[in-house]
Amino acid sequence: MSHAHAPIISVEKLYKQYVRAEQRPSFRHEAVNALRQILNRRPTLQSKQFWALEDVSFTINRGESVAIVGRNGSGKTTLLRLISGIMPPTKGKVMVQGKFAALLSLGAGFLPDLTGRKNIYLNAAIHGVPPRETDKIIDEIIDFAEIRPFIDSPLKHYSSGMSARLGFSVAVHILPDIVLIDEVLSVGDAAFQEKCNRRVLDLKTQGRTLLLVSHAGETIRTLCERSLWLHKGKLMQDGQTHLVMDAYEEFLTQEES
Repeated sequence: MSHAHAPIISVEKLYKQYVRAEQRPSFRHEAVNALRQILNRRPTLQSKQFWALEDVSFTINRGESVAIVGRNGSGKTTLLRLISGIMPPTKGKVMVQGKFAALLSLGAGFLPDLTGRKNIYLNAAIHGVPPRETDKIIDEIIDFAEIRPFIDSPLKHYSSGMSARLGFSVAVHILPDIVLIDEVLSVGDAAFQEKCNRRVLDLKTQGRTLLLVSHAGETIRTLCERSLWLHKGKLMQDGQTHLVMDAYEEFLTQEES
């Protein structure tokens, strides 16, 4: 297989195990737990562990727009965190080709004591964009986020929605190869959400790759031609969005009844 046609994201037999008492494991927790297992000291009881992901495999090609759907606790955010490299898998492999921007939580990657403007430069630099290049797009970033009156105030004075809008704006203006989005499209009013959707459609037209976690069925059907359905950490279905969403929504209806 040539590099040009190689998958931009490849996930192979992916597993992630958590300690049940730890809802969002920190890096420190994972490091300490791994060290204890290596040293065979105070091993965690099997009954307190659970698999957030089990034997998940798929590939995503360059330019695809793919949604990850499933109920809360199904492993969607965990999967994005593994793909973005925020934490390592327990078993399996994740391979990513190209530059990505990850929007996995409100204001992720920002420092609260810095102004919005300085955070733009910092966040862009983290994604490999030098200040001279950020200079060319900073006004577009500020205007898209609709926070110009507050741009020189410390981020700690921003609402969570303002931080999320700023993070989204930076991510979609630095033109990464891959955009990972976890529910960030649901922030703001309907007009801003529609603007976000239009911007994502623009990125699709430019050939960017999109991996989206959302509970908004209409957004998924609009933005993504393919969907992955996760249930209790397992990949239930991978296929065309209309087929996967029909099956998933039927499953939810049966669960409720």
